[in-house]
Amino acid sequence: MLAENIRKYRKKLKLTQEGLARKVDISYSTIIKLETGVISDPRMETLKKLAHALNVSIDELVGN
Repeated sequence: MLAENIRKYRKKLKLTQEGLARKVDISYSTIIKLETGVISDPRMETLKKLAHALNVSIDELVGN
């Protein structure tokens, strides 16, 4: 659910994976791993940054 939501919200904002990585200040490869589900349990700080950058709550991002 997290991987799908990151991709969905990123595309809704018309951001590339690289653009999101820059906005969140994490590596491009981490964004790829998050969107493919390789990383399924990221740190809370990463979730906060992603939610803020994607203009959603953490609950929306993780699918709660």
